[in-house]
Amino acid sequence: MAVSHRVPDLGALELLLAVVRLGSLGRAAAELGVTQPAASSRIRSMERQIGVPLLERSPQGSRPTEAGALVAEWARQVVGAAEALDAGLAALRERRDARLRVVASLTVAEYLMPGWLVALRAARPDVAVTLRTANSTAVAEQVRDGQADLGFVEGTRTPPGLNGTVVATDRLVVVVAPRHPWARRRSGVTAAELARAPLVLREEGSGTREVLDRALAAHGGTAPPLLQLASTTALKAAAVSGAGPVVVSELAVVDELANGRLVAVPVPELDLGRPLRAIWPAGRRPAGPARDLLALTR
Repeated sequence: MAVSHRVPDLGALELLLAVVRLGSLGRAAAELGVTQPAASSRIRSMERQIGVPLLERSPQGSRPTEAGALVAEWARQVVGAAEALDAGLAALRERRDARLRVVASLTVAEYLMPGWLVALRAARPDVAVTLRTANSTAVAEQVRDGQADLGFVEGTRTPPGLNGTVVATDRLVVVVAPRHPWARRRSGVTAAELARAPLVLREEGSGTREVLDRALAAHGGTAPPLLQLASTTALKAAAVSGAGPVVVSELAVVDELANGRLVAVPVPELDLGRPLRAIWPAGRRPAGPARDLLALTR
């Protein structure tokens, strides 16, 4: 229902109530932080809007007319309802700001999120954070469905229906066990060789798989995988055991490359860099603790 143009705004009604309560336009103006001329002008404007006089002015002060007293009674109900609405909205904001639901791809969750959440805890100790992990496709679905306030994905594009920003960069590497034939090839392998080789890969829908598939599309595509595994930990274990070449985030194998349990195999023809993105529903900016976490990632 449209509000009539003859209904005064809340500020005008609050001024009228203050004048009735204090008996003086000057004291009401001082209480509300406006000048007396501005308060007087606003009362006159409200009287013209309603079509009846509301106050009787005298050297002793101001008191409501019969119509003014009736309008003031109605105004108390309106202002009271507005105050209740404001209190309810404040409670909703406090409840929103007391929790943060995050869903992140496995690479981000395992290797970047712990540091970010420690920093958030230091800045906002009052916020209760829940963190779920999923592949990038499922992360996008959960953010679109409102199951998470903020998501983090791997991949070359912001998923449809969402807004996002790049918060970090990563690179995929091909790794093998030291006894694998590729470990002795200092010049690495060609993109065509990698495309033909049965690899140990993440499942379809993961950001890692998407980046690799796109990179190999011009070289014959990805061969049927030797194994498909749903976690970075499983990929690393398969690589260390000698199951076959594995394509994994460089962040995930820093220690294994340093201690020689795995060997990185160059693929000079391929750019396997990828952005890591924060995502949120289109048309809304992250607010409260989601905004704070996003700032910390940068």
